[in-house]
Amino acid sequence: MAGEWSIQDLAKAAGTTSRTLRHYGQLGLLEPSRIGANGYRYYDQNSLIRLQRILLLRELGLGLPVIAEVLAGEQDTADALRTHLELLRQQQDLIARRIESVSTTLHKTERGEPLMAAEVFDGFDHTQYKDEVTERWGKEAYESGDRWWRSLSEADKQGFLQTQLDISADFGKAHAAGLPVDGETVQAIVARHRAWLGDGTQGRPVTDEYLLNLGEMYVADPRFRKNYDVHGDGTAEYILEAFRAHVAGRTA
Repeated sequence: MAGEWSIQDLAKAAGTTSRTLRHYGQLGLLEPSRIGANGYRYYDQNSLIRLQRILLLRELGLGLPVIAEVLAGEQDTADALRTHLELLRQQQDLIARRIESVSTTLHKTERGEPLMAAEVFDGFDHTQYKDEVTERWGKEAYESGDRWWRSLSEADKQGFLQTQLDISADFGKAHAAGLPVDGETVQAIVARHRAWLGDGTQGRPVTDEYLLNLGEMYVADPRFRKNYDVHGDGTAEYILEAFRAHVAGRTA
């Protein structure tokens, strides 16, 4: 029939395997549009669009059970594709920044020129939030955190920052996918974020008040908001709501 593909043709076009497509069908992610008298599976144009969504969400790092939740909750395919397109553009911008940073590091290394930490870490400035930290948690809190930061090796600093970038990106993916802030997947990201904050306060417990104050800063301060909304507009607010759900769950 016109406008349909066999499982072999679809697998080849998508760069995957027939076995994978059958597995998606068993999970209810991608049912064939029809099954021929010979038992062969065939897929129509809607199947192509759905498979594209599955593959895109897989590239975002989402597991198949979560993808099933996302697809089940989508009412409008065009709206879902527009959301994903915007997320991909945001990722493109972020990757471009990282490419520029690594390129600068490479060229300076090859020429034997000194490296600037701001270039290596894409403009991150540990001291830029001094006033906010001092005002909210006191001078000792800032100075203690600053001493801890300066005591780290460059490799440890880079690892600490990369962890934050990974957590931020995962919040962005969850937001783009429309996952509930009180769901298991998002709350697992909150737990990682809270553990990361513990590292940044020399292992001292992170209180619920501290977490909520940070969430409010992520929304209210344009510098914080920019760091999170690079993954999609509204991500900062999404994180704050996830923090609130986390705290509410602990106090329930």
